[in-house]
Amino acid sequence: MAMMVTPLTPDFCAEITGIDITLPLDEAEFTAIRAAFDRWSVLIFPEQPLDDASQIAFSENFGPLEPTRSVNPAAGTPFARQSNLDIETGAVIPADDRRMAYQKANMLWHSDSTFKAVLSLCSVLSAREVPPVGGATQFASTRAAYEGLDEPVRARLKAAVVEHDFSHSRALVGFEFTAQEAAPFPAVRHRLVRVNANSGRKSVLIGAHAKLIVGWKAEESRDMLDDLLARAQQHAYSHEWRQGDVVIWDNQAALHRATPYDSVRHRRLMQRTTISSRNEADAP
Repeated sequence: MAMMVTPLTPDFCAEITGIDITLPLDEAEFTAIRAAFDRWSVLIFPEQPLDDASQIAFSENFGPLEPTRSVNPAAGTPFARQSNLDIETGAVIPADDRRMAYQKANMLWHSDSTFKAVLSLCSVLSAREVPPVGGATQFASTRAAYEGLDEPVRARLKAAVVEHDFSHSRALVGFEFTAQEAAPFPAVRHRLVRVNANSGRKSVLIGAHAKLIVGWKAEESRDMLDDLLARAQQHAYSHEWRQGDVVIWDNQAALHRATPYDSVRHRRLMQRTTISSRNEADAP
């Protein structure tokens, strides 16, 4: 059966069927997946039950994996864990536990790893356990946000640089890092406008980690970042998870956010791998 690409919106997000990503991919199979990724920014692979080993193998097709650091319970591994389950015991974590407070920022629109010196190319998220209701993940197109701008605004943003700060985004939900936790993540700066090296299409690097546009007045900077976010949200898709689903998204062309679920009554375990852009051409 040949790989099928089914668009989920006119220009953003597609479902991929007819290919088994739990098995090693040959060159032609991955080439087709990568072309779909560059075209649609977010790819949904329904009911492809990855384990840790097969998720790592699939992810490495895209490039080197980032190690996870800081407060995430899977720190020191290739995985970032989004879950209400204790990593050691499997028991449900109390709602008032600091580990759950840390995860509240996942409900803000963001792209993974924009607070790091080397940006992420993409993330792969697999659903290991899902609640019966709630817990969807929403996606928004920062490529559509850019493409909806008029030429004078594009010209103004061409050389813009944004400061991204992990502590800033966590503080938005009232979570504070200790000095030791924050130390590995000093604020970093990246070009606001990104270019997909394969398609040439442009996007903007925004979201909760984006603290300010360097050199702009504070109010002007916030107004522009908020406007770009509002534009991205006009092109959005919400994925209702089924156990075994896998989603991959472009961290330089899409935002995402978690949505609430009853973390006291229901179990949820999502495993994320994040692929570095280190081997990608970084066209400003």
